[in-house]
Amino acid sequence: MKRALISVFDKTNVVEFAKELTEMGWEIISTGGTSAKFKAEGIPVMDVSDLTKFPECFDGRLKTIHPHVEGGILAIRDNEIHQKQMVELGIDPIDIVVCNLYPFKQTVLNPDSSHEDIVENIDIGGPTMLRAAAKNYNFVSVITDPEDYSKVIEELKESGETSKETKEYLAAKVFEHTAHYDALISGYFNKKLNVKSPKILTLTYEKKQDLRYGENPHQNAAFYTQIQETEGTLTAANKIHGKELSYNNIGDTDGALETLKEFEEPTIVAAKHANPCGIGSAETLAEAFQKAYDADPVSIFGGIVAANREIDKATAEIMSGIFLEVIVAPSFSDEALEVLTKKKNLRLLELPEILKSDYTAMKGRTVLGGLLIQDQDQKLIGEELKVVTKRQPSEKEMEDLMFAWKTVKHAKSNGIALAKDKTTTGVGPGQVSRIWALENAIRQGAERIQGSVMASDAFFPFSDCVEAAHKAGVTAIIQPGGSIRDEDSIKAADEFGIAMVFTGMRHFKH
Repeated sequence: MKRALISVFDKTNVVEFAKELTEMGWEIISTGGTSAKFKAEGIPVMDVSDLTKFPECFDGRLKTIHPHVEGGILAIRDNEIHQKQMVELGIDPIDIVVCNLYPFKQTVLNPDSSHEDIVENIDIGGPTMLRAAAKNYNFVSVITDPEDYSKVIEELKESGETSKETKEYLAAKVFEHTAHYDALISGYFNKKLNVKSPKILTLTYEKKQDLRYGENPHQNAAFYTQIQETEGTLTAANKIHGKELSYNNIGDTDGALETLKEFEEPTIVAAKHANPCGIGSAETLAEAFQKAYDADPVSIFGGIVAANREIDKATAEIMSGIFLEVIVAPSFSDEALEVLTKKKNLRLLELPEILKSDYTAMKGRTVLGGLLIQDQDQKLIGEELKVVTKRQPSEKEMEDLMFAWKTVKHAKSNGIALAKDKTTTGVGPGQVSRIWALENAIRQGAERIQGSVMASDAFFPFSDCVEAAHKAGVTAIIQPGGSIRDEDSIKAADEFGIAMVFTGMRHFKH
């Protein structure tokens, strides 16, 4: 008689699966709650303790780790020595193993879980059985996912066996499942012990969706989400309208979101290629959007817009006159949706916790053959702001300097941001020379630069940027300071009557 050992926490469709096996003449072995459920449903079942002749003990911590279980799974069926030993030891083969594990993820994600609760939900016997069955997949079918029940039943009904291809597929899912499980446990302990750079780093993510393609049509791509700290991130957004997000949409929207989190008052961030191209803050969101649009009406075309307030009808009506790829906001009023959903391809993303920014997870990027990780860049300035010129910035200039500083923090390096009246007047990101970044920002802003302030994500190695800023009409500058030639820039600023502030902190973004 063929035998199946079934021990699951997630009991979705397991009763139906067991009934199908029983009707085909299989014997069912089970444990604890799964066994009790089968008995309640009238399914003949052997308790694992009857198989092992050893009781479940230690509050169920020890049930299946026993030679009569592991031996029945691991024995190679066409190996004469194994077959002889099975007879000598009285071990019968187990042909199907169905197991899914204690809910460690759900326990970790529950804010009310104690450390003891979390540790108690580390499964021991389950992973052992699964790995044993997956190792011996030539002879044992192993199921971790209820979605695979029907596939196995169909093949058993057709040929009395699970195909080798299916067994291999199921085995691969096991190792994926247990690796994910162990990575969650490792990650939990690293976080608890504040280990930021462990000797061995094992990360785990769950697929959110397949993407049509990557940065370019010839590249495959998918979008994965981390397990914890997803509130306020793009992975937690709910798409309520429009086409599926593309790889580039996701990267660009993430860049807009990171920038938006710097601002508290009603603000719109328009982004292109993950760089801010126009930012506006105002008393109303509609005014903020108009500012962001006026900051760069060219680059916003086909761009991403992020808002930190509900999109109302007035804002939606202005937005509807422009071609946008994505709008992400904490919510949309019914009237705004009526306006925006007329554009069938426009992606609308709802993200209630859009202002959350206190993340502890590390940031990473892949390089060929490796991975770089670092802390989130959550700080804005060093110990204090320091005015280093003879002229002090006015209150309004200081307000605009901080606005520009928040902007340039999220522009690719070398980055320059120009701003006036809580609106960007020019952004120059991603240049190999700082003066080029400034020249691009000035070219973009043209006559609007007059009376603007300037922010630079890193110090000036020469005074050329100060000189160019003066010619364009910039009145105040904010930068980290720290160059051995700082005095050259300070001297030039004093000569032109420009106020200069040092932050004591740079914000490279490569």
